[in-house]
Amino acid sequence: MRFIAGVDRSQRQLLPESLEDYVTKGAPVRFLDGFVESLDLAELGFVRSKPATTGRPSYSPADLLKLYLWGYLNRVCSSRKLERECQRNLEVIWLMRKLAPDFKTIADFRRDNAKAFKGVFRTFNLLCREMDLFGAELVAIDGTKLKAVNSQKRNHSRQELEAMLLRIDKRLEEFLSQLAATDEAEEGSAPLTVAIEDIQSKLEQLRERRQRAQKQLQSLEESGSKEYSQTDPDSRRMKKVGIGYNAQIAVDSKHHLIVEQNVVQEANDLNQLAPMSAAAKEALGGEALKVVADMGYYDHEQIARCEQDGIEVYVPRPKKGSSEANGRFGKKDFAYTPDTNSYRCPQGATLLAATRFNKRGQIHQRYENPAACTKCPLKEKCTTGPHRTITRWHLESLLDTMHQRVAANPQIIRQRKELPEHVFGTTMFWNNQRALFMRGLEKVRGEFSLTSLAYNMKRVLTILGVEKLLKHFAMKIGEIATGSASCSAHRFASTFLNPLIAFFYTVDRNGVKFHCLNPH
Repeated sequence: MRFIAGVDRSQRQLLPESLEDYVTKGAPVRFLDGFVESLDLAELGFVRSKPATTGRPSYSPADLLKLYLWGYLNRVCSSRKLERECQRNLEVIWLMRKLAPDFKTIADFRRDNAKAFKGVFRTFNLLCREMDLFGAELVAIDGTKLKAVNSQKRNHSRQELEAMLLRIDKRLEEFLSQLAATDEAEEGSAPLTVAIEDIQSKLEQLRERRQRAQKQLQSLEESGSKEYSQTDPDSRRMKKVGIGYNAQIAVDSKHHLIVEQNVVQEANDLNQLAPMSAAAKEALGGEALKVVADMGYYDHEQIARCEQDGIEVYVPRPKKGSSEANGRFGKKDFAYTPDTNSYRCPQGATLLAATRFNKRGQIHQRYENPAACTKCPLKEKCTTGPHRTITRWHLESLLDTMHQRVAANPQIIRQRKELPEHVFGTTMFWNNQRALFMRGLEKVRGEFSLTSLAYNMKRVLTILGVEKLLKHFAMKIGEIATGSASCSAHRFASTFLNPLIAFFYTVDRNGVKFHCLNPH
């Protein structure tokens, strides 16, 4: 008996292998190739989408986009690693048609086309809508922190920069005094000459450090920010990652697909509920939408904007204020009566409307009943002051509606944990995307768009499989035959099908069927 033997490496072949033999007919990379070829890259904003008439020919942005999408789908995000894959990975060799750009060209493509990646993400989501992969009923919003290309040592606040300048000035005074003392000593001594040269060198270094710190402080004052990052000026201090960005996603509940995504500089999520909800509603194209988020998104104005836009919001109310924190009655323990515009306390007394005031540009009403509070047996459990007061926002009726909705649907709050956490677990840990490659807010947004697009692609390929995706595009090609197809479908039909293989199709009640004339 013998082992299975491989092919002799020195054996010559009469006919060389075709690139088509490198990839099976049902490989996901074939769908990736066809999807990119169906895009109008000039319309999406990709630079150099049309070749120049002069100069050395450049790489097509379609080829480089295919390379990046393959890389993010296969956990290869580094430009240097992608360069190596172009020379040794058979799928990439097939996808790139033996093109092997260097790492600088690959990295420059991601840097120069950061804004265009968002359009590719939305185009793929339109495809998902056509295949009815979005439920468009419930969307969960959440955020995570991404580590930026900036160490904590190279991030300074205003106070730190001012303290740094004081330390530098103090050291400068010390060296200047030492230099003055050395000048008074006897001239011509070798040790003294060495000491003078050493002090002057340190003085020059301190002056350079002071100049840099002064420029950073000036830049901080001009921008109005509270901190300055030397490597990535747009990055901010974040919990858990040190210096980074806040990535936001909206996840549909049907198949856990990302509906909308964005990257912001704010360290918390207070101002992200309304813009993310509106963007998700627009992306899904529906008139009504339910949105659930954790209590970190609880903000009066954000919730009111969502309710006014016809979006049902489910956000648990956090325990705010010293009353609940110290075990006393909170505002939720007081029942509001709209007919009489009053509150009823746990003891049964009525708190009537008193004064109106303006707080941060919003109108508030104060409610109180000093006479009832002085005789109340539960006063110690209610307040430590002379009497209890309740303040009400002029749009708080919208919050009351949401609170009742949350209390009546606790299963939606529990479901929230299953949606964005699954996405973050996949993208951050399985794809190893906990740290960023790009610098600058716009470029980071483009990088995160690639990450989100790769997640959605991998998810759709897992849910449907390549065969069903091909059938969907077969229907598109059927529309081409009837003259009702879009331009993107025409482009896909002309590039997705292998030109070396002849096809014909038949249309029946089950849809379009493709038949291969030359299966070999």
